[in-house]
Amino acid sequence: MVQATLLKNGLIVDGSGQPGWTGDLLMADERIVALATPGQISPALLANAESLTEVDCTEQVIAPGFIDVHTHDDAAVLDAPTMLPKLSQGITTVIVGNCGISLAPVVTDAPSAPLSLLGRLQFRHGSMAEYAAAVDAARPAVNVAALMGHTALRMRHMADLRQPANAQEREAMAADMQEAMAAGALGLSSGIFYNEAYAADMDELVAVASVAARNGGVYATHIRDELAGILPALQEAALTAKQSGLPLVISHHKCAGPANWGRTRETLPLIEQLARGQEIGMDVYPYTAGSTVLREDLVDGIIDILITGSQPHPEMGGRYLGDIAREWGVSQQEAAVRLKPGGACYFQMREDDVERVIAHPLSMIGSDGLPHDERPHPRLWGAFPRVLASYWRDKGLLELEEAVHKMTGLSARRFRLGGRGQLQAGYMADVVVFDPQRVRDLATFEQPQQFSEGIEQVWVNGVSSYTRTGRASANRAGRFVRRNNGPQTA
Repeated sequence: MVQATLLKNGLIVDGSGQPGWTGDLLMADERIVALATPGQISPALLANAESLTEVDCTEQVIAPGFIDVHTHDDAAVLDAPTMLPKLSQGITTVIVGNCGISLAPVVTDAPSAPLSLLGRLQFRHGSMAEYAAAVDAARPAVNVAALMGHTALRMRHMADLRQPANAQEREAMAADMQEAMAAGALGLSSGIFYNEAYAADMDELVAVASVAARNGGVYATHIRDELAGILPALQEAALTAKQSGLPLVISHHKCAGPANWGRTRETLPLIEQLARGQEIGMDVYPYTAGSTVLREDLVDGIIDILITGSQPHPEMGGRYLGDIAREWGVSQQEAAVRLKPGGACYFQMREDDVERVIAHPLSMIGSDGLPHDERPHPRLWGAFPRVLASYWRDKGLLELEEAVHKMTGLSARRFRLGGRGQLQAGYMADVVVFDPQRVRDLATFEQPQQFSEGIEQVWVNGVSSYTRTGRASANRAGRFVRRNNGPQTA
């Protein structure tokens, strides 16, 4: 039975970056069938539907479902497959395995940092194929595309993480990388910022990344240093990608730390210069605070640090490190050591730097949310509506079509997600309808788990999956999405 949905009289912003136009969109089963000016979709196409649902989208925007290019939802899509933090933002596809951190191929009951950012329960998938099968079995409400994490490979195959991999270890990691690419992975991610991967040298990274390159993948990296050493760290990332022969995505580009504020005036021209000789993109989240594991070396006594969770002192979640240190009569660094293992939000960026990155033509939007934090950074629930509300509607930093492009078509092109990210006949029917005047994030650092406003309805693979009342469909329609290097028009 052909199930069809006709969205009528909406402003169609198709994800390509081109100007929006008022029209209708017809989807049938899992694909977009046609787009036309109001009332002009062929009656023959409508007659083919045995069941037709019509939705009036007057004064609303019809856009491709948003693609969250930077997530740590690897386990969340299995543990909490309704995926309300993402669906409620209009997100229909999440890219997991970022920052070198992935579930596969590590099998353990006791994951250590930074893998512990993915929770502690799902480290039982010894290959990307096994993880893909688990995703399809869980049938999450959003699509899932995956990167293989370099740190996860190190933790599986290396006896001493304080050294570069030897030839035998590089060979073992490359073999797992090949398995992952054969299973449909998008490519390799690394997080050499983290201690567990900091010792990796160029030979090690290229040995693994070149496998992704031979299979048409990408390389996404949390660079070695986002503070004082950011320029050489960017050059290292570009050289790694160039020697490996694959496109580079710079993860959550930022200039962190007060001494670094304003340096996007240096980093962005450098990225542009490097991009003249190779394919480079970057992702960014729309906040001045980052969030990761609690590390005393990131405590400078200047920036505010909000504790998102602490295993030894869970009662301190939601409090600022400076207040805890004063209460305990110790330095902030000592307080951080006592609170470990734990997580924190670090208010380490300045708004003008965030604005420059968001406005840059090479940037895409990613949430970088951490779903397993007790009190997560509000980006988990609010990143995408925040871009629309703050950087398009309020500040005018982006045009509407540009903002949507950074969440959809550009993201699909960068990560080789052919057939998604754009409203086009024959593409998968991942669609969001939102109210352009009402859309906004409500999640805050004090109350981070809040639904956004203005996301009216979301379809995943043609199935109505979320409505603005906060209701998710019982019929979850997501799947594991394999790399597709087919034609892209975004």
